[in-house]
Amino acid sequence: MLVRYFAAARAAAGSEEEKFQLPEGATVADLLAAVTAVERSTPPAGTPPLPRILSRSSFLLNEVAVRDQATILGPDDVVDVLPPFAGG
Repeated sequence: MLVRYFAAARAAAGSEEEKFQLPEGATVADLLAAVTAVERSTPPAGTPPLPRILSRSSFLLNEVAVRDQATILGPDDVVDVLPPFAGG
């Protein structure tokens, strides 16, 4: 599956996207655990660490909002990480 990062999540992850291979039946929560387990360099000054950003983020699964982290993912799914945005 593909994870795409936006805004502060992109800065904290150090990339725009990453691919993950998880076992069949993996959930959004499993994917977030895998994302958190990746060793990363220190984010830029003023950017919180990725696990903190993930705890406050919204997620899209194939461009549809997903709130239940028990949602099962497929191998070709795309999950977007959308941290809170300021402004309006």
